[in-house]
Amino acid sequence: MVLEKQIILFTNILHSNMKQCLAEVFQKGGYNLTPEQFLVMDTLWDEGVLTQQQIADITMRDKNSIVKLIDGLEARNLVKRISNPKDRRQNLIKVTTVSRNIQADVTRLSFEAAAKILGGIPEEDLKTFVKTIVRMEKNINPNSDLEELARKYPTNR
Repeated sequence: MVLEKQIILFTNILHSNMKQCLAEVFQKGGYNLTPEQFLVMDTLWDEGVLTQQQIADITMRDKNSIVKLIDGLEARNLVKRISNPKDRRQNLIKVTTVSRNIQADVTRLSFEAAAKILGGIPEEDLKTFVKTIVRMEKNINPNSDLEELARKYPTNR
């Protein structure tokens, strides 16, 4: 198989399987959360109250998909929309007490999934992989800067 074809095929398979692994870990832990919903929750846990657009920008997703994710999280009482007092056209998204109560456990489960996915891979290989992903994303979208995104929104962990 041609290297370029392997990269496209294998990254697609990896993406799908990583999402499935995380979903299964959450499900076994008793949480009905999709990986995408977890990404929104984790962003809010780290950054605090945000607009839907800010969540879209941080997670590099389109605003419409964020609206749907927030709808699902709000239905589970994990987030709440509140009107922005500075701009009534905007909603602010705030985590609920229910969300705060599950944060530690859900985060622990996400690290379990990451340990399973990354197990046995040397740190240098992982750093090289991240650098490669950053370059690939830049090739696709020259305006994208994943390194800047990581600096701007560093993880608290």
